[in-house]
Amino acid sequence: MRQARRKKKKPIWGFGLAAFLIPVLIMFFVYLSLGIYWGSARSILASDAFSQFSNFHASFNNAMHGKQSFLYSWNASLGLNFWSLISYYLGGIFTPIVFFFNNENIPDVLYLLTLLKIGSAGLAFWFYGKSTFKIQQWSVLALSICYALMSFITTQSELIMWLDAFIYLPLIILGINRIFEGKKPIVLFISYLILFISNFYFGFMIGVFSVIYFFIKCLLEKGSFKKVVFPYFFTAFAAGISSMIMILPSVLDLRSNGETLSNLAKLKTEGTGFWDLVIKNMIGVYDTTKYGSIPFIYVGLLPLIFCIFYFITKKIPLKNKIAYGAFLGLFIASFYLNPLNLFWHGFHFPNMFLFRFSFLFSFLVLMLAGYGWEQFTKEDGIYFIGIGVILGVLFVLAKVTTPPENYDYVKYEAVLLSILFLVLYILIMSLYQQNKFLTRHLAILLFFLMSGEAFLNTNFMLNGILDDWNYASRSLYSGPYPSIDALVTRAEKQNNEKFYRMDSIDGVSANDGFNYGYSGVSMFSSIRNRHSSSLLSTLGFRSRGTNLNIRYQNNMLLMDSLLGIKHNITKEKINKYGFDLVESKGDYKLYENQLALPLGMLTDKGIYKVALPETDNLTAQTNLLNQLSDFNTSYYNFIKPNLIKTENTKIIPDGKNKVMYQEEKANIGKTLTFDVFVPGGQQAYISIFPTDFGKLESSSVSVTTQGRTQKSQLSITGQYYDLGYFEKDSTVRFSLEFYGTKEINLIEPTVVTMDVNRYTSSIKQIQNKGIDFEVSNRKATAHVNLPEKQVLFTTIPFDKGWSVSIDGKKIATKDFHDGFLTFEVPKGKHDIKLSYLPPGFIIGVVCFFGGLTSFIVYLYYTEKQRKNQLLSHSQNQRRSRRV
Repeated sequence: MRQARRKKKKPIWGFGLAAFLIPVLIMFFVYLSLGIYWGSARSILASDAFSQFSNFHASFNNAMHGKQSFLYSWNASLGLNFWSLISYYLGGIFTPIVFFFNNENIPDVLYLLTLLKIGSAGLAFWFYGKSTFKIQQWSVLALSICYALMSFITTQSELIMWLDAFIYLPLIILGINRIFEGKKPIVLFISYLILFISNFYFGFMIGVFSVIYFFIKCLLEKGSFKKVVFPYFFTAFAAGISSMIMILPSVLDLRSNGETLSNLAKLKTEGTGFWDLVIKNMIGVYDTTKYGSIPFIYVGLLPLIFCIFYFITKKIPLKNKIAYGAFLGLFIASFYLNPLNLFWHGFHFPNMFLFRFSFLFSFLVLMLAGYGWEQFTKEDGIYFIGIGVILGVLFVLAKVTTPPENYDYVKYEAVLLSILFLVLYILIMSLYQQNKFLTRHLAILLFFLMSGEAFLNTNFMLNGILDDWNYASRSLYSGPYPSIDALVTRAEKQNNEKFYRMDSIDGVSANDGFNYGYSGVSMFSSIRNRHSSSLLSTLGFRSRGTNLNIRYQNNMLLMDSLLGIKHNITKEKINKYGFDLVESKGDYKLYENQLALPLGMLTDKGIYKVALPETDNLTAQTNLLNQLSDFNTSYYNFIKPNLIKTENTKIIPDGKNKVMYQEEKANIGKTLTFDVFVPGGQQAYISIFPTDFGKLESSSVSVTTQGRTQKSQLSITGQYYDLGYFEKDSTVRFSLEFYGTKEINLIEPTVVTMDVNRYTSSIKQIQNKGIDFEVSNRKATAHVNLPEKQVLFTTIPFDKGWSVSIDGKKIATKDFHDGFLTFEVPKGKHDIKLSYLPPGFIIGVVCFFGGLTSFIVYLYYTEKQRKNQLLSHSQNQRRSRRV
């Protein structure tokens, strides 16, 4: 008997292995067809994976090797709550795998993690399916493949931090089912806990979904509510409390520094149409994951048929159909109605990758398909044929009856493929369940056919990403790595472990600081300190709107000094006053700024009265520098350049000091050449400021002067393009080339010059009052000897997580315009210590152990109670036998 049971279990777990491996292999071969594999020239880095996820994983790797703290990073736009960033981008259980690789190989690591996570999603659904559906194991396996390769997962596969959520969704639903079966809630607790820790954003969506599912189960299973309500909610509560170790600090950080809630402008979701659900259930339909997309809901044609069959067959109770029909209806309404759409997104509309909750609709379709498949017999063949035919007709109607511009991405190829597979499924299912032998072999045939369909759809989806975003060349990421890494290492040695900042003029991405381990200005992240970015924007670093982006490029020397930018990395020679070439490596050069200021500067309470006009960054810079230096001088002058010639440009005055440059021939750059006289002892810049950022789209500019060309996007980088330092009076010629849009509206370009003598005097005066800090992980220390009480102004981003102590006694901190950390230091010799701890972290740790302990105690109590009941039942049986 034991041998027979062992033989029976082997193929079952073999199916589990297949549920993991087959999605991995399908993704592997589709990636291979695109030229993506381990070590390939084309990387898996598409869309945000290139600029964000690769660098964030590299930063996590740095932390694992002790190069930075897990709680705070100095290498993210002056400084950032790293624990909060982990909770959104890096919380998955597979992330620590980066430890075994170098940052140069991160593209391969993300490739590996993508395959592992998608395979694990298939395994998780198989584990759920085998315990839930009374169908052939081959059929459970087929549904698992459909789940792991649903369109939502494959089209969002470059967003690696989302993929963890799909592993835990089936296990959470399985955990709820087990509670209704009277089993222990261990699966539910672990799944909830790891989901919430992995990604609180998708954890919210799945949490809401699972609660609704629980109440539906209670309605459908009469008399179960009293038995299951406490086990479920206690387990969910214990898991939620335990996950506060990640969620609480993140929520507090987002409340202080994150997004604001979105406002409802319209009732109907923009861009959605009548045929959306039909269109997106065909094989290979990819529109976009950028703006204006419709939901990705495809999970396969056979699951769709069986889901519909669930509502048609008389074998399913009407109350079940009504309950789950309403559940599906809720999602359909959420696709079309903005209030519901907004709710699922946590009351904040996404900019791109829309309808992020649509995977829940796909899961529900698969779940109902499994229950429908259970009830299917040979007598139901006519229903199956009818559903298949109706779907085919709907696919054709959706294509031929809509204007081409509405669904121009739907090709006849997709319609024909969908109809072909419908026909094949109808032919196979017409023979299904004729006898046991035939049914088993047809189940195997169905599995291969469904896997083939999943392969084709995955191929279309990944090719859609290629066309939509492009998978970046590995050389763009890894090519510059040895050179930049060597120059960063050189800068570290040169500064002898003293804290310094640096940034790149020709960076690989906005998040290079995360990767290479240096502190700069540039950053692109959903987790950011909006207040410090907003202050930096006021001071000339462009960070518009919600401060999702901030860029170092195209600001003034003055801000280099104020922020302590000690080094620049650049491809071309630069002519910035006070910057000397230190070393060249490959295509890159390292420059050192002789006038960089330290992290702290002494001043008085007048610092809190400094006016920083939001619309005049040069005045803001001047006011701040004068306060810190105790000077009262001006640094900037304005000169109108002389227009020498134009190419392909029509100049249209647009009111006072405004101008429109319009192209004469399409798709050719608009070029203007200027001359300007620059007095000696001046650093010169050309100011290019758009009047309407909303109309910029992809508008870019190239500024060429003295044989050097600077290129940048007008909407992202700052407005001051460096023309160079001129020791003597000089006439400078420069040209501007605008491209990307037919026309562009600007404030009339003006040359701004900065007097380097005044600038040098002010900076040296501040250097005399500078305070050097020793920085280590999440702490910074300094020693001072003051003749009088003063304010210590720092360029550390203000955050409630900072605590400051002087001689071991904690003191109050104060923000400078919400953006920088300041505090008062009394007269005399003092040891100053700054320490960062994410707000809510200690409470979160207590909650973690409290929730975990309470759940273990609950398990112990219920198990003891169960044993006592069994013992009591056994004793009663013995007594009855004696009687």
